[in-house]
Amino acid sequence: MSQIAKTDSSFREGVNLMFDQAVKYLKLPKGICDYMKTCQSVYQVSFPVKIDGEYQVFHGWRAVHSEHRLPVKGGIRYAINVTQEEVEALAALMTYKCALVNVPFGGAKGGLCINPKKYTEDQLERITRRFATELIKKGYISPSLNVPAPDMGTGPREMAWIADTYRQHYPHDINAVACVTGKPVTQGGLPGRNEATGRGVQYGLREFFRYADDIKKTGLQGDLEGKRVIVQGLGNVGYHAAKFLSEEDGVKIIAIIDRDGAIIDDKGLNVEAVKAHITKTGGVSNFPGAKTLADGVSVLEADCDILIPAALENQITSQNAGRIRAKLVAEAANGPVTYEADAILRQRGITVIPDFYLNAGGVTVSYFEWIKNITHIRFGRMERRYDEAKGLSFVEALETLTDKSVPVKLRKEIFRGADELDLVRSGLDDTMREAYQEIRRVFERFPEVKDLRTAAFITAIEKISRSHMEMGI
Repeated sequence: MSQIAKTDSSFREGVNLMFDQAVKYLKLPKGICDYMKTCQSVYQVSFPVKIDGEYQVFHGWRAVHSEHRLPVKGGIRYAINVTQEEVEALAALMTYKCALVNVPFGGAKGGLCINPKKYTEDQLERITRRFATELIKKGYISPSLNVPAPDMGTGPREMAWIADTYRQHYPHDINAVACVTGKPVTQGGLPGRNEATGRGVQYGLREFFRYADDIKKTGLQGDLEGKRVIVQGLGNVGYHAAKFLSEEDGVKIIAIIDRDGAIIDDKGLNVEAVKAHITKTGGVSNFPGAKTLADGVSVLEADCDILIPAALENQITSQNAGRIRAKLVAEAANGPVTYEADAILRQRGITVIPDFYLNAGGVTVSYFEWIKNITHIRFGRMERRYDEAKGLSFVEALETLTDKSVPVKLRKEIFRGADELDLVRSGLDDTMREAYQEIRRVFERFPEVKDLRTAAFITAIEKISRSHMEMGI
């Protein structure tokens, strides 16, 4: 993966500069603006774990950017190159993200400096439980104060370990299972959470393509059908986004970039087959029927309709932004475009759908999971059979009035009550639609604002500042 250019701002600096770029359109007290940018607290922890008879010391962080809403929300990532600055930047994005999509959480993020692939499952469990204990002791994990979720290098397994560790510390907390989200469904999780960020990318792109004016600015036409797409990163987010877009919306995935290079096939790649190849070989190289390039990052510059960076931050910088040929950049990762690169893309007329909107599916469905956990009832339990009965009554009335039978397949679809996954996807789709519509309304109020990122920041900043001032801060 590419390294940030020396002339570019760091990830955290870039987030703050983008904030400054948007806040100048709003008449807000300087002190409130300064406060909104500031990370409220960062807890750094170091702890030993005995691995193969030797003690290893691990270093981690949990950053809380804003407590204007509680609990604060944000994933925990396991990565060998994670830093405090990165965690703070991600926590800030979480604040703006939650505000943008109307999820009533503050922003937080956690990170542990570790390469999870170097450890066995048993070792990872001991490391995770010890990390969780250190955070729990200081109140950095709590269903009412601070709720982590999966991120890079972590998943449902790690969340289950953390939830169990919290329950051991607070066995009488009736809401203990709500201390983390992204858990296995059998441990209080929610169907659709694992796919949620990628599904949100799909719904966000669908909403973008509902607006002819927005499509026209990119030089594209029509809907998603047939659009040539390059995806960087086939982890959880990139895989699900590519899978859903290709299988359900008819896009053509012409290239996939991964750690070991890139594969290209103008006829379109089978995402499931590529994922299976990665699982088997550890990378995309030598995928049958596709061209392999060792310099995967260079494929970011290949000709396509939509470029979906779904890997790490700082992938499009001032060094390569001038060579990007995509008509639309859809930020599935956090911070894949630097502040300087963003300005270059804008000047070149390339539309960017910003990260803290497009990848908000994860926190949105995490919110649904948290609600399920604190209400102690699954979605649809009260109304599903009632809806089925109403649907059946409608079918019977229709058959009586027309004296014709409704086809069996249609009959079943009409009176089928929505299950939990149906409701999760419906809620996510509605959230992504409403958030994008809010972003677009900024253009009506501020005609001088031309890009989606600035409009999204304005939307989020207004909500956060209103919360602070209404509380009397």
